Amino acid sequence: MSFIKTSNVKISGISSCVPKNIVHVSEYHWVKKKLREKIIETTGIIEKRHVDKGTTTSDLCLIAAEKLISELNWDKNEISILIFVSVTPDYISPSTSNILQYKLGLNKDTICIDINQACSGYVYGLSVITKFLSVENKKGLLLVGDTNSYRISYRDKLTYPIFGDAGTATAVEYCENDNANFYFNLKSDGSGYSDIIIKDGGVRNFFSKDSLKYVKYEEGVIRSNIHTSMNGLNVFKFALREVPTSISDILEYAKLSINDIDYFVLHQANSLINKSICRFLNINQDKVPNSLDKFGNTVSASIPLTIVSELRNQVVTDNQKLLIAGFGAGLSWGCALLDTSKIKCPELIEL
Repeated sequence: MSFIKTSNVKISGISSCVPKNIVHVSEYHWVKKKLREKIIETTGIIEKRHVDKGTTTSDLCLIAAEKLISELNWDKNEISILIFVSVTPDYISPSTSNILQYKLGLNKDTICIDINQACSGYVYGLSVITKFLSVENKKGLLLVGDTNSYRISYRDKLTYPIFGDAGTATAVEYCENDNANFYFNLKSDGSGYSDIIIKDGGVRNFFSKDSLKYVKYEEGVIRSNIHTSMNGLNVFKFALREVPTSISDILEYAKLSINDIDYFVLHQANSLINKSICRFLNINQDKVPNSLDKFGNTVSASIPLTIVSELRNQVVTDNQKLLIAGFGAGLSWGCALLDTSKIKCPELIEL
């Protein structure tokens, strides 16, 4: 089993930035009203946010990071690592983390890493940065987000009502006297790589004129090869097959029970998946915050965004034991156990 335990590190703060532009699923006129109502019922998504043209994931993360650094009163020269997790980077090359290092005015000694990971990206990114800082007496930034509105077809009923945009920043630092531990359980199954995929634009399938051609796959599903393609049924089966077991395994590894956890922050895929996971594990819904109704599926940003939008008062005023779980494209999934101790958590930022 892929368990990782990290000590001497703490989360000092989390911030999130979303676009002001609200998209209502009830106004998705590509499909009939009855289907719109069914989509809202099954996904739990009422509205979401889309960026204006020209705004990128890094723009949202930059604003979130600047606000968090200011609230923490951090000296930027003490930041030794910046990790950017996203499937919507500024460019294929160079890495977006280098651009963010420059825009944030960080020291040239800052280590910059891009991680191409989707819905499990926050858990994976947190595992990397905490492990690095556990041996470095310094501070780091984990910037996580996606602007998938650029990568979905309006004429695809399987993806357009689902995905929203957001950027987040998590401040992590070495803390030798901190007794709290991070536990991670990371998994992958590349045999399902095609279940969530953007087919063209990489080296396997170069971008061409044909990449822009719209193809009808079924009624209500028309997209090109530069749009996100998702096999919803396969993803649903995968999530219910793997995620509950991973949650149980990490609790057993850490010698904890469901009752020991204050909140379970699940990736905001859709409400049917998350409710099913909770039923399988007998988790009280009161322990499972939900931001789907307001922001939709924000891919890698969904876990920190949910903490900021739904648990801000709790993490600011008290110590919380959280179990987070991300799952999606890859196929990739991961769980983590972490403690927050009266962290800085600015109010949600709108751009």
